[in-house]
Formats: sequence, C-alpha cells, structure tokens
Amino acid sequence: MEEAQWWPADRLVAFQLRRLRDLLRDAAANVPYYHDLFAQLGFDPASIQSTADLQRLPLLTKTIIRANTNALRHAHAQGMTRFNTGGSSGEPLVFFIGKKRISHDVAAKWRATRWWDVDVGDPEIVVWGSPIELSKQDHLKHWRDKLLRTQLLPAFEMSEPKLDQFIATIRSVKPRMLFGYPSALTHIAMHAQKRGVLMSDLGIKVAFVTSELLYDEQRATISQVFGCRVANGYGGRDAGFIAHECPAGGMHLTADDIVVEIVNGAGQVQPPGVAGEIVVTHLSTNEFPFIRYRTGDIGVLGTTPCNCGRGLPLLEDIQGRSTDFVIAADGTVMHGLSLIYILRDLAGVKSFKVIQESRALTRVLLVTDDNFASGALDQIVSEFKQRLGPDVAVVVDRVDNIPAEKSGKFRYVISHA
Repeated sequence: MEEAQWWPADRLVAFQLRRLRDLLRDAAANVPYYHDLFAQLGFDPASIQSTADLQRLPLLTKTIIRANTNALRHAHAQGMTRFNTGGSSGEPLVFFIGKKRISHDVAAKWRATRWWDVDVGDPEIVVWGSPIELSKQDHLKHWRDKLLRTQLLPAFEMSEPKLDQFIATIRSVKPRMLFGYPSALTHIAMHAQKRGVLMSDLGIKVAFVTSELLYDEQRATISQVFGCRVANGYGGRDAGFIAHECPAGGMHLTADDIVVEIVNGAGQVQPPGVAGEIVVTHLSTNEFPFIRYRTGDIGVLGTTPCNCGRGLPLLEDIQGRSTDFVIAADGTVMHGLSLIYILRDLAGVKSFKVIQESRALTRVLLVTDDNFASGALDQIVSEFKQRLGPDVAVVVDRVDNIPAEKSGKFRYVISHA
C-alpha cells in the first residue's frame, strides 16, 4: 500500500479491476447469496471489463444484509468477527468481518497516519466511545495498547471532573497524535480554554478525526488549542477505511482496496463533480462481501489530482454521519452515540430517531418488526434514565416510518433546549 499510493491513475485502475474480478469470482463460487444472484442475472464475473461493469449488479442495502446474513457468509470462512453498527443512520446492522479485511483496513489507517510524520508506536491519545473498544479491555488488548503506546479516554463521559482528568492525562502523556470524534476533541479543547490550561506546548503533531462531519470551527478550535494540524478521515466498520486527508488538504480514497461509486436517487452512477450517495465495493471482504454497498452518506468525487502527487483519487465533499452531544439532567455532557448504542443492539429495531427536547424530556421514535420484544420498551427507558438521570422523562413511540432529513438520509437528531 505504501507503494501503490504513488502509482499513476491508470495503474491503480488496472489493479482495482484485477482484484475486483478475483472478488467476484470467489463470491460466485463460495458465497450462496452471490452464487444465486449471479445465476439469476446471468452475470459472469469473467466478463468484467472495467469497474463500470459493477453497474450490472444491484445495490447492496442494510435491509438485504439483514435478510441474508447467513447466505452472505463465505462457505470456507473461519475466525470471522461479529460487528454491528447503527451510527447516525439509525438503522442497526449486524455483519461479519474476516482477518483479511481487518488487516487491510488497519494497513490503510497506518499508511494515512504516516502522511503526517507520525508512525506506529508514537504516543497516542484516543477519545472514543464504541463498546467494542471500551468493553473489551482484555489482557491481550492491554498489552497491545501498552506496546503501541495508545491510551483510551471514554468519549461518553464528559462531566467537568472527567474533562479535568482528560486534560491532565493528555498533558502527562504528551502524545504525538490525537484520535477521536471531532465534537469530543473540540469539547476537550474548549474546556482547556475555560480552565486556562495551555495545551499547545505538548508537541502534538496532528489530531485525526472521524465518524462525524468536521466543521470549520471545530478544525480551527482543535488546531488552535492543541497547536497541531487536523486530519479528517471517512469510513466505517461496515464500509471500511474509505478516505483520509493528506497534509496538502486532499481527501484521498483508498482506491487500492475500495471501489467508490456516486449514485443518484434512481441508482444511476454520477460523474466526478456531481453529488450523490456514496456506494462502496470493498475488495478485501471475501469472507462477507460488501459489493456495491449503500453507505447512506452523500459525497462528491474530485475532478483533479491532489497537489501532494499521490495517484489515489479524491473525495471532494462528504455530507453525513453527523452526531452531537446530549446533556444529562445534572449537566454532564455525553457524546450522542452513548444513546445510539443502547438502541442499535436491540432485536427487532429497524430504524430509530432520538430527539432531546430538553434536559427534562427525551423522545425516541422506533420502527420495529416482529422480533421486537415488548419488554424492550422498559429496557430503553431504564437505560436512557441511567445515562440522562432518573427524573428525566423518556417517551418511546413506535412508528411506521421515520421521515428522512434534508440530505435524504435517516438520521437521529438532537436539539438542545
């Protein structure tokens, strides 16, 4: 991957095509869902002449994955890891990832990390909230993090005493890099300003942000307070490590691993410079293929190469994955995903929206199916109250559908009173 980033566009395209043919052949032979689909369509993977031929295949949606989870498993896959995602889309999804896919995504992350003059093993502070990281602090992970000099701070715990601890930890560690949600890093930065604590003298080279939209004012605050550059990243556990910003400002696609298409509302592929939904085919997902997977996010492919000289094409604009903070009754600030994670693991939840009307009232809209247990309503109320406060009113409404936001994407929304 270190070598491929400098290849010219035509060599990258040829490499993509060769890997795409291999993926499709493997899926046709060993993945029941694609074996049947290709037979129904009369589709022969050997007939692929360019990545544009992917348009002969239907788009893969969360609904299709939920209905065909077992049929999407490779017949010879072993040691796969179960993942789930709900994120800002409000549509929970369970899927599986094999070791090949994990290794490629990690390699892509570290390649992009090295663009910023930091490397594996440099001291790092991670501000994160996924239960996958927070709950699996086993012996092996403890020593891995110690070896890599990574320290995790929980993004869901943003009370003032916790923020004071975070600031003290960062000053003590003197990390070369930060990693986390832009909203969480901004919140820590603003608290440091409030306390009058200098953070720009620690030698931090870069703050990597992901999982949310990065706003200009957040970039400016993080950069000013921590005295470092800010590098935006885009991807997900389902779609993979899609794009990352280089020091020249370009959001480079991981084109040696992922084919990205931009489609309109009718599913038609759009040319560079035209906005549409981001659709990805991850070329390292043999064990559980993601072929033409709809991310639900809106983006625009770039029309010109980056000044840095890398041949990896650019993602010009990204719209989506916007989250926010929620405020508990006692004033504790928590990342909005702290509520999402309660909902996304519940059986029978198809989509959801959370609206914090005020500190005293939070409303939850749920679209459910027959697998949803009636007792889950009490569970939702109980767990929300644990996070927000015992006296907070939590109203849960089961609805037939949730209106899309202006972007056309289902999204949970938080509005502070």
